Amino acid sequence: MKYLRTITGLALAPALCFSQEINEIIEVNAQQSGSEWRMTPGSVDLIDINQQLPSLNIDAGDTLRAIPGIQADTRYNYAQDTRLVVRGFGARAAFGVRGLQLNVDGVPLSMPDGQAQTSSIILDEAETVEVFRGPLAVLYGNTGGGVFEWNTRAPQRTTSEIAVAAGANDLTRAKGQFDWVNDAHKLRFIATDLYTAGPRPHNTAKRQQQGLRYYFDINDQQQLILRYDNNNAPLLEDPSALTPSAWRQNPDQTVSRAIDFNTRKSIHHRQGSLTWKLDADGYRARIAAWQGDRDVVQFLPFAGDAIGSSGAVIDLSRQFEGSSAYVEWQATAQTDIGFGLRYERQQDHRFGFVNDEGEKGDLRRSEFNYVRKQAVYTRLTHRFNEQWRITAGARHSRFDFSVDDQFIMPGDPDDSGQNELSDNSGAVGLTWAFAPRWSTYISLGSGFETPTLTELAYRNNGSGLNTELSPSQYRQTEWGLKFNSAGRFSSQLAMFDIQSEDDIVIDQSNDGRTTYRNAGETERQGIEWQLNVQLTEQLDSFVSYSYIDANYQGGLYNGNQLPGVADSQWFTRLTWHPTQATQVQLLGQYRGETYADDSNTVKAPSYVKWDLAITQQWQIAENEFEAWLRVDNLLDRNYVGAVVVNQGSGRSFEPGIGRSASIGISWHHLF
Repeated sequence: MKYLRTITGLALAPALCFSQEINEIIEVNAQQSGSEWRMTPGSVDLIDINQQLPSLNIDAGDTLRAIPGIQADTRYNYAQDTRLVVRGFGARAAFGVRGLQLNVDGVPLSMPDGQAQTSSIILDEAETVEVFRGPLAVLYGNTGGGVFEWNTRAPQRTTSEIAVAAGANDLTRAKGQFDWVNDAHKLRFIATDLYTAGPRPHNTAKRQQQGLRYYFDINDQQQLILRYDNNNAPLLEDPSALTPSAWRQNPDQTVSRAIDFNTRKSIHHRQGSLTWKLDADGYRARIAAWQGDRDVVQFLPFAGDAIGSSGAVIDLSRQFEGSSAYVEWQATAQTDIGFGLRYERQQDHRFGFVNDEGEKGDLRRSEFNYVRKQAVYTRLTHRFNEQWRITAGARHSRFDFSVDDQFIMPGDPDDSGQNELSDNSGAVGLTWAFAPRWSTYISLGSGFETPTLTELAYRNNGSGLNTELSPSQYRQTEWGLKFNSAGRFSSQLAMFDIQSEDDIVIDQSNDGRTTYRNAGETERQGIEWQLNVQLTEQLDSFVSYSYIDANYQGGLYNGNQLPGVADSQWFTRLTWHPTQATQVQLLGQYRGETYADDSNTVKAPSYVKWDLAITQQWQIAENEFEAWLRVDNLLDRNYVGAVVVNQGSGRSFEPGIGRSASIGISWHHLF
């Protein structure tokens, strides 16, 4: 079924509505009209991966950077992963993702304490990515920035696919996939392999991923889905960030301490899940359970040999599991009601060792960290008539943190302890369709965000968890305007205000070890706009713009901008189809200045970057082929891909890369 073109300039099956939410995801029903998207009281986007620029599928930021309000910080440092910032949420992440909920087919990738890594996703599988941000995002738990839902398509017929790609810096990536379909049974196996020497010395990365999916249609109303993922990155070298002066002198250099201490990381992530879905007349239900393990070893660029230092080699073994249940029914012809439960548990065994010039030395830390998360929530959608709709929800969450210290000696006392946190979240949104193709909405929400175990891991003085770190509280308001003219022209405008207390921000970041503090009050106000126009049958364009004023309120840094948050972003894409099998795309991106510290004395300069891609497809009998060529940073500009916030050593710039080309080809056989 064809998708309708939308505001993202990609494609949208527009029925994104809370009346169809199952297990905390926004489901898409391509058979419904665009009115459902217009009636959703929040900023909602659905990205069709097939309309994106072809890529190596190693960076989630490639897919998300078009959406206004989303700042995708690509570090080109595989040891640190892509950082996602949404309206200021997530800017504090030293690596990975914070303050955002990541799901794949309804199964969470976010840990119980709120942290996640996009590198755990096999990006080749995604068919669409749904993004929901705004006040109603607080209903999704320990997050305020929004929800990112990667949706994969179940196998449709028996096929096999092989794809290979190569790029600058000795980058090679291969993928193999096999789908088998037989009546009620569907099976998929997918595997990828990545190697690159990296754009800088001491920047090598190796990563292998395997995924197994099994779908069983019990009957016309019920389905079972079994998933298993194995992601292994045995070597991720860390060249470290650069000082501003070093970056200006030579952005391709590597810090000598990174080589002296052989800074690197290895990650092994395994996760399995089982999901049961029911879709019947008048009600829906979903039950899911998941379990996983994550092993991380990281070498930092210093010795860490003091007794109370916790070491400079992090050796972490994590086990996590969870389950959820959600049921929704049509109480009346105008009212849908949903109710859900969720339970998650996480256990970390954290070791710290001396970094003896790149070798694991004496023990400096040994402890067990536990997190238990419980939540109950409800949602309601009421349609007064064709023009007016209200959506509301409430959630109660409880978190239990505890530490069992196993490394106790003179100079390093017993840091065992526990803490219990509970709070309520709530939101309401009202939508008015004041004209056939127009709608406006206003939504309000309040929520909270607890620190993650990584953020609690260190203190500036002493050892053990930072028990002084408190949850942040925030209130959000959003007003929006939407328009959709049957796919030829569509647009979305949103204005927001976010007030927070005890916002969690980076206190100090020194050579990979980061500590956090509560910032008192912060304020974020901004505007987001996007426009998609189908110019001709062969040519369409998309443009988005966002501006945010994110600053401290009161205290030492009163009025200063929050570090790590770019004040403005602009994105445009032009897609031309000279023939049905040929596609040419030109992409432009602007990012404004980004401060790297609370005092606003260091900032990464603004930049404009252009990318170009050409894709050609052809079919011979039962074989489909695709070849593509892509050139990034056409004008070979120097730019900063990401900043390291409050870096004590001054190394705060993660350099982007110069002009680089990549090429790929795939063969798809239909049985």
